Amino acid sequence: MNSTPVRVHLIGDAYPELLAELAETGASIVADPAVADGVVFSYGGQPQQLLETLDAHAGIGWVQLPSAGIEMFSAALAAHPDKQWTSAKGAYALPVAEHALALTLALLRELPERVRATSWAPATGTSLHGLRVVVVGAGGVAQEIVRLMKCFRTDVTVVRRRALPAPGADETITDAELLSALPTADVLVLAAAATPDTRGLIDAAALAALPSHAILVNIARGSLVDTDALVAALSAGRIAGAALDVTDPEPLPDGHPLWTEPRALITPHAADTIEMIRPLYAARVATNVARFGAGEELDGIVDPAAGY
Repeated sequence: MNSTPVRVHLIGDAYPELLAELAETGASIVADPAVADGVVFSYGGQPQQLLETLDAHAGIGWVQLPSAGIEMFSAALAAHPDKQWTSAKGAYALPVAEHALALTLALLRELPERVRATSWAPATGTSLHGLRVVVVGAGGVAQEIVRLMKCFRTDVTVVRRRALPAPGADETITDAELLSALPTADVLVLAAAATPDTRGLIDAAALAALPSHAILVNIARGSLVDTDALVAALSAGRIAGAALDVTDPEPLPDGHPLWTEPRALITPHAADTIEMIRPLYAARVATNVARFGAGEELDGIVDPAAGY
């Protein structure tokens, strides 16, 4: 094990939880990136600043990013593929999966309609227990969604890029088989990374394949859904509802049809608020600083070719 403190250069907010976790590891925070072993990119930093730092300092060996999605750092990744890159993928799984479950239950129990109601109405709604759930994605967030869904004795199919069994799932299929799983889905949850391959994954054909009672929940990235196709499917009643924590475009503009669509529930990318994720990111950074210093495999390694 390397006894020399890991030298870390911070870009962005040096918030208290992050500083406390770094102090616990014995890391040395350096103002000069020329002497840094790694860069920790924090909230409030600018991607261009990261690119310029890496361009000017070839000795930096590791870069820690603060989100699971890495699309905003694509220029730096492309320019410096030789660096060891890690993201926060999986670090925010608990609050994001919790939000996915909350959105699912809200639609099934018709809570948006109840919130708008001004008079008593017949009792309606659907229980999540025993339903068939399709989860697109197999990372940390998706795995936690699967775990929560199984608490309701659901049948869960995971759709992922590789043909490897997903932990906790009843069935695992590849992206190429997605359309075959949709006609029997009651709930479709999107928890995959935003990549060129996943852009517009849920298009008009996918929405048409869902049964009319199905609901869509997206806590991944707005780009996974063809927004125009979704608006058309909702207005025509071809699916029962959509709960979106992410949209395309984002923020969703005032006056957009989804705001007045009664079958849509929109939350403003609130699955993992800054208050929720600051301590979680600090813990991820501390884990990776310790592993970097010990020469161990880091957590959340980025695959630049895959885009996450």
